[in-house]
Amino acid sequence: MRTESYPALLLTMMFALSSAGLSAQSLCTDGTLREQIEASAFIHRPLPLDSLHSLDRRQAGKTVLRRESLRLAEPAEISFVHREVRPHGPADDPDYATFGSYGTGIGLDRRNLEEYDRIEFLVYPDCEGNDVVNLDLSLRNAYTSPKEGYTVADASHLVNLKNRHWNRCYLEIAEWRRDAVESISFSFTDRGGVPDGAKGRFLIDSICFQKVESPEKTVGWVPDRIAYSHTGYFTDGKKTAVCSPALKGGFSIREVGTGKKVFSGRIRKVRTATGEYGLIDFSAVRIPGCYTIDAGGIGSEAFRIGDDIFGDSRWRVLNFIFCQRCGDAVPGIHERCHEDVFAVHGGVRISYGGGWHDAGDLSQQTLQTGEVAMSLLEASRSAESSNPVLSDRLRQEARHGLDFILRCRFGDGFRASSIGLIRWTDGQAGTADDIETVRVQNNSFDNFLLSGIEAYAATVLSGSDAEYAGRLARAAEEDFAFACAKFAKDGYDKFSQVYEHTYNTSKSQYHATLSWAASQLYRLTGKLSYAERAAKEIRYTLSCQETVPIAGGLAGWFYRDSTKRSIVHFIHQSRDQVFAQALVLLCETQPSSPERGGWEAALRLYGDYLKKLMRYTEPYGMVPSGVYMDSETEDTEGFRALHIMAPHNAEQLYAEHLKAGVRIDSCHVVRRFPPFLSIFNGNTAVHLSTGKAAALCGKYFGDRELTEIAREQLYWTVGKNPFCQSLIYGEGHDYPSMDSFSSGEITGAIPVGIRTYGTGDTPYWPQVNAACYKEVWLTSAGKWLSLLSEL
Repeated sequence: MRTESYPALLLTMMFALSSAGLSAQSLCTDGTLREQIEASAFIHRPLPLDSLHSLDRRQAGKTVLRRESLRLAEPAEISFVHREVRPHGPADDPDYATFGSYGTGIGLDRRNLEEYDRIEFLVYPDCEGNDVVNLDLSLRNAYTSPKEGYTVADASHLVNLKNRHWNRCYLEIAEWRRDAVESISFSFTDRGGVPDGAKGRFLIDSICFQKVESPEKTVGWVPDRIAYSHTGYFTDGKKTAVCSPALKGGFSIREVGTGKKVFSGRIRKVRTATGEYGLIDFSAVRIPGCYTIDAGGIGSEAFRIGDDIFGDSRWRVLNFIFCQRCGDAVPGIHERCHEDVFAVHGGVRISYGGGWHDAGDLSQQTLQTGEVAMSLLEASRSAESSNPVLSDRLRQEARHGLDFILRCRFGDGFRASSIGLIRWTDGQAGTADDIETVRVQNNSFDNFLLSGIEAYAATVLSGSDAEYAGRLARAAEEDFAFACAKFAKDGYDKFSQVYEHTYNTSKSQYHATLSWAASQLYRLTGKLSYAERAAKEIRYTLSCQETVPIAGGLAGWFYRDSTKRSIVHFIHQSRDQVFAQALVLLCETQPSSPERGGWEAALRLYGDYLKKLMRYTEPYGMVPSGVYMDSETEDTEGFRALHIMAPHNAEQLYAEHLKAGVRIDSCHVVRRFPPFLSIFNGNTAVHLSTGKAAALCGKYFGDRELTEIAREQLYWTVGKNPFCQSLIYGEGHDYPSMDSFSSGEITGAIPVGIRTYGTGDTPYWPQVNAACYKEVWLTSAGKWLSLLSEL
């Protein structure tokens, strides 16, 4: 793709529109977005930011009730000169290091700021050679112990900035402890990407403490506005919105443009396990169109009802994935990057520049790139008839990831697997900043999973690129054989890299993945040996399923292994969908198998489990994290694999988290959110993965209830949550700024997700931009596309 010019790509895409007999309007429903897509050569340049509908823009319009300006003789200043001296990180992650930080602070002499709940300030950055500029703000309070009414004691907030412009910035601090503030400070971290000697400075001025009307909600279940899906709702499904119980009386649904009332009803007061609410139910509206909600004098923004309401979000999320490219130039963000980062094995040196960067940082994982490439192909396949241009562009982007996973193979079972990275290199091989610390491993699980992805890709691409599909097919069979040999020789992998997304892999998940990969190869090649292996491996997974109901009729979850000492859970990364994927694919590829009845029974039991869980988050539709056992800490190996980098008292914290859940019996608790014991917190990938499982079961059985569960995960993500915010930048409205310190604010970015406060089980979503929950994440983007492909 890099060899084509943008005009040539534009002509190619427009020809595809014409050939398919489609108008430009079929690209997407948003006219402005359609023009932006065409101007970007169908996203070979980043889409522009829509800040008009962002949370920042709404905050700028808030009424200020009281204010006090900080008196400065002159603007505070940060100055720096970049020096290309190779930095060094910790021993277990040697290149996870920056070129240093620079800052300035303003003393406040233990000032009590409790009468104010917002900081406003101006920043002017002037940084040579930087496409992406940001700054961190911190308040240091003398007392950092917990205090009732406050959730933040000491934190740092990342502010995304526009270079060589005065930026007016806001940070709401209602939840920050601020009864004895010692200082307010600003800092900049140098991550490179500029010539040696490049200079930069920041001017900070007009710092003002404010009391505003209606500060943002940051914790709790009951919304202070109407919580609804900003994008909209599927025509044939349930359509509800959530509001405070204080909002009473009637509501109406009005058609945008005409103002015509198409439906009216009463706000219903409901009491659920999470509190009291007002429920607005307009499921009876089944005519596609654009509508608003009017309830008690409060109106919503416009949303759509239709059959393909999330098509525009695919373009936006695709844009985010494109902007995360590694080993390629992304205009306005970075030049070709990290081609001087190498994996070395057996005398062979492979450049690790390729695929996509992991998150706000610049780390890379081969498996993550592979899984996102598959999500792009799933999305491409689902859009083939409805939006062939989008389908083709998704397929192009998937090729970028597939090229990378093929290149990472050493041909003997070993492959380049990951690197932790937080800085830019000069991209030139043979210079002083070359990196050769890419992890190289021969894990059977990695090879099984990637063989399944390669087989799936070969199947999807066989009709459009037979030569490339053949290459993928050969790699798939070779990698499966490498994995089988390694597994036969050494058994289960001993995962050694805590930063890789395989570290939490359980035996039940291992066998489900093996079965799924074998089924993908069977579908690709027709070889019965793969079908037999797929059927064999799922038997162990089924032995790990709970079939005896506990109180409340709950059953159907999977344990980590056949001893059933601990249940499969995920904290921020998730492959919760793999059990349903493996079982559905077995049923589809081996419909005449005498074991099919058992496979379907397991799927039904799991689907029923998901249905019964939903009562614990009503009236929202976010699927809970699931059933937990008090005794799971006794499985020390599994517990520590799940809760990586947890503190020494993790077992005690786990017990406290369970106290905040819903006690089912003397042994079991339902948690709505995972128990977050470390920096790895946020549940977007977790609930989207489980939503994928619900969608697969719903599609296979034609079960509308399971399909609705899957849809609700989308609705939660784009506004039907207690904070009434969309978690996809540019989709819907009131989307917050996110922690994207390497690549800047990006249309379509999705964060790690909503977390909980302390050891509670209550959603928590402050404005503070910090890792891990507010950090943008490639995995979340892949999960979004993968779930959408089933609906």
